[in-house]
Amino acid sequence: MLKGSCNCRAVTFTVRNVIRASACHCTQCRKQSGHHWASGLVADEDLTTQGEVRWYASSDVARRGFCPTCGSFLFWKMDSEPKISFSIGLIDGPSGIRLERHIFTADKGDYYDIADDVPQREN
Repeated sequence: MLKGSCNCRAVTFTVRNVIRASACHCTQCRKQSGHHWASGLVADEDLTTQGEVRWYASSDVARRGFCPTCGSFLFWKMDSEPKISFSIGLIDGPSGIRLERHIFTADKGDYYDIADDVPQREN
């Protein structure tokens, strides 16, 4: 089990059974995080939270969860799926997680290159 928290620790969470880890380069993730967003995917029942999470409907099909106190970007949730993505950068201590793919690379910023050997998907 992994434990995580936002910057101010008003929201804490635990995750288990990480399905996969991705770096998303889509425009929304870059605007929300300031760069690409590294996330782990878990089944809904494998995430528990404490503290208030505020949700923003970022599209007609998905929403983004954040801490209303410090603004940390915590979660991404597609409304129709029983899974949720969490920010790997919020894990307290070593995560043991390794990226498995880069997604939405067609939208990546022009200011950086993807320089690892992790598989890439344009969308």
